This record gives sequence, C-alpha cells and structure tokens, in this order.
Amino acid sequence: MSERAVASTEPLFTGPDWDYRDVMRVYEAIEEIAFGELGLDIYPNQIEVISSEQMLDAYSAMGMPLFYKHWSFGKHFARDEMLYRKGYQGLAYEIVINSKPCISYIMEENTMTMQTLVMAHAAFGHNHFFKNNRLFREWTDADGILDYLEFAKGYITECEERYGISAVERVLDAAHALMTHGVHRYPRRHAKSLREERDRELERLKYEEQTYNDLWRTIPADEESAEAAMLDRISDRKRKLGLPEENLLYFLEKRAPNLQHWQREILRIVRNVAQYFYPQKQTKVMNEGCASVVHYYIMNRLHEQGRLTDGAFMEFLHSHTNVVFQPDFDDPRFSGLNPYALGFAILQDLRRMALEPTEEDRCWFPEIAGSGDWVSIWQEAWRAYRDESFLLQFLSPKVIRDFKFFCIEDEADSPHLVVDAIHDEAGYKAVRRSLAARYDLARIEPDIQVVDVDLAGDRKLILEHRVVDGVILEERDAVAVLRRLADLWGYSVKLYEVDPATDRVINEYPEVGPADRL
Repeated sequence: MSERAVASTEPLFTGPDWDYRDVMRVYEAIEEIAFGELGLDIYPNQIEVISSEQMLDAYSAMGMPLFYKHWSFGKHFARDEMLYRKGYQGLAYEIVINSKPCISYIMEENTMTMQTLVMAHAAFGHNHFFKNNRLFREWTDADGILDYLEFAKGYITECEERYGISAVERVLDAAHALMTHGVHRYPRRHAKSLREERDRELERLKYEEQTYNDLWRTIPADEESAEAAMLDRISDRKRKLGLPEENLLYFLEKRAPNLQHWQREILRIVRNVAQYFYPQKQTKVMNEGCASVVHYYIMNRLHEQGRLTDGAFMEFLHSHTNVVFQPDFDDPRFSGLNPYALGFAILQDLRRMALEPTEEDRCWFPEIAGSGDWVSIWQEAWRAYRDESFLLQFLSPKVIRDFKFFCIEDEADSPHLVVDAIHDEAGYKAVRRSLAARYDLARIEPDIQVVDVDLAGDRKLILEHRVVDGVILEERDAVAVLRRLADLWGYSVKLYEVDPATDRVINEYPEVGPADRL
C-alpha cells in the first residue's frame, strides 16, 4: 500500500449494538475510502435490514427481493430453516441484488462490526463488480430487473387464478428442469431489455389471447408438393427453424405446437431469469474476490484512521479469516475450492506484484511487476475478465505454491494416478490451464442442442449432446429432464450423445414421449 497520512479520529462505534444513525455514519466513512482511494463506480445503494427468517426466505427464492411462487421454494425454506435452527448451517451475513438501485440485505442480528464489513463487501465490492464487469453489462439489465420480477410475479399469480395452481406448477416444473439450458451463451444484437419484455407482454395482453402458433399456419397442405418436398430436405428444414438451437426454452417458447400463449409466457419468464443469473455463474471467483479485497482494504484503512477500535478490528479479522479459509483436501471441511479464498489470494497477489515484485514476478508478469498502480490493475481485471480468463491471465506461481496445486492424470482404465504437473515452469502453466478449464461453463455444463424436427411429419424432436472429455450424461437424470422437455414439446423426444470431433454417435437414449398433458 502506498504511504498515506493516518488520520486520528474518534471511532465510528464502540460496541456491538447499533441503530440506523450508526449505519449511516459508517456508510459515509466507507464511501469516502471506496471512492477516494479505490475509485469504485457503483449503482445507487439501497440497504435493507432483515431478520434471519427473512434471510432464509430470500435464500429459498434464489436471493431475489420479489419472486413468483413455486413449491420448490417452500421446500428449500423448510430444509434451510431446520438446519439453521439445529445449528448445522449458518446464514450468510448479507445478500446483494444486481439491480439499480443495488439492494443489499443485512441481518438485524449482526453486530455493528459485521454491518460495516457487510456494507463494504456487498454495497461497494459486489456493487462495483455488477456495474462494471463486461459480462454483467452485456447480459443483465439492472435498470429493469425489479420491474420485470414484479410483472412476472403478478402474471404467474394471475395465471394460477385463471388456469389453476396445478396447471401452472406443471409448466414451471418443466421449465425449471430445463433452466440450465435456457440461456443464450453469445450476445445477440437488438436484445430486448427486461423492461421492454414486460411492456411487450402487457401490450399483447390487451389483445385476444392467441392459442395457436403461427408456424403451423405456414406449413403447406399436402397438395403443395413442391413446397412440401422442400421442407423434407433436412438442411432447408434446419435453416427455416434456425437449427441447431442451444437455448431449449427459447426453442420451445417459439416452436412448441401445443402450448397456449400463457404457457409460452411462463417459459419466457423462466428463460429471462436464467439469463439474468448466467454471468454470476461465470464470475464466482472474481465477484467474491472483488468484494473480499474491497472489504479487506476498507476495513484496514478504517482501523488505520482510528475509526475502528482494536476490538472491532479483531472481530473483523476473525470473520474475514473464516470467509477466505481454504481447507486442505484431507480436511473434513473440504468441499472443493473456496471461491472467496482463490479470488482474494489472486487479487492480493497482483497488488503485491505491483508494489514489491520478485524476479519471478518480473519474468511472468512484466507489465504488472513494479508498476505501482495496483488499483488500475484491479479495475482492469474486474472489468474485462471472467473466471476462466482471469485464472489464465493472473494465476501466479506463488499462488499455485501457496495453494499447493498440482495436476494428476486419473484414467479410469489405469490402476495408478500419475502426477502430471509439478512446481516448475511447465508445471505452473499446466496447472493454470487445468484449473481455468474447471471454470469454463462450456466444459462444466452439457452442450445439448435441438438439431432437427420434422414439423410436417411425426414432429419428433431430435437433440444432440456434444460430449466433452468423454463425459456422458447421468442416465437417470437425463431421462427425467427429457420427460419434462417432451411434456412441453407435446411429442416424442430423442437424444443422441456424439463426439464433437468426429460427429460419431457414442450413446443413444430411448425415445421419450410426453407423460403429462400441459
């Protein structure tokens, strides 16, 4: 950290208790450091104090401030509440919403120290990341999300009153099963904002509800032999339907022959919600790392300035250490890599390299080492990268050593594990590539696409799973999801698993027909 005069001021608070004036005073002190020293750029903040029960309720509804009703949310609430009351599970100190204004929930049970930590972490760290990261800027609509959620909640409630709760739940159940496959993975030109989506639907509701899909009107009659012959050509058929299509919910919304208008709109709602969360799935390490280094820097500066007592600072360090703790692989608490720990370690390492570089740093990161401008380095990382590219670009040999990373080769037909990469120059690069691949959604989530359907024939939907690294689907789960998809499509569904390099079919699932008439 560069040299700064340390202000000698009175502490912002001296005990665990707090009131709203304390929160406001602390917020202003955080804001001064966040803007003046870190150069953060945030949405307007809305801080809301909630109880532990309200926090549990927010957990169950994907952390959103208002959401439509679904039985699964109640199930999650009952499970989390039981675990919390019995002491098997703690609660997050906060929940933050990517919206404008940015909503941060803080629990009323928190001490004043924890409220300070939470506001620095969520209201400034996460908030800055939401507003500035490229993925969030391209994929999310912070201005419109709250209005859209209010519309979605009202629309689904109206559908329940009009068509019955069971009918609506069947559509939601099927849509939720396909939620992971309901996103566009590449930006599309002229994409509607969520506010435009809401206004479009409200305008459409003024007209008589349509119960047919215009696609079927355009299918030629049998006597139009020339046009029918053209449709029978697979390449022309795919072109007309925009196949292959990776967004299954989008395809069903536009093409499913038997869905009524209100059912299509529910698919659109679930699809828009899935798209909203898509950037968060790609930036977990970066997002939590950003929030963690921001709160760590701000809390340290407040203590240096005399505005945090030694007791409050020790309480903060205890909580911070728990947040960024990474258990060893043989620790009973180990459940994989802690994104807070990894993101925090890499960003702190970038700051160290900018201020106190080693010869190794100068070799691996010549543009960063000794530059002194660690704030700009952080800002650029937060703005331009996602987890995969962030790790490929900034994971250093020092962090690899600190986390004791190495690569092993684990072949199913081999009786031995082979250490494939150790702590040398080639090994560092191999570890970095291997770890980055673990955060690539293209490798983590199955690539399943609609590749063909004969609308003039049996209307059977053909899907392909493009297999990565030989990992095929779990059969039981795959069949259950295919059943949901068939329910929405209204006709049989067939799934093939293929090798993307050769297009060879390596696995084939039995044809699945609809089990439930939606």
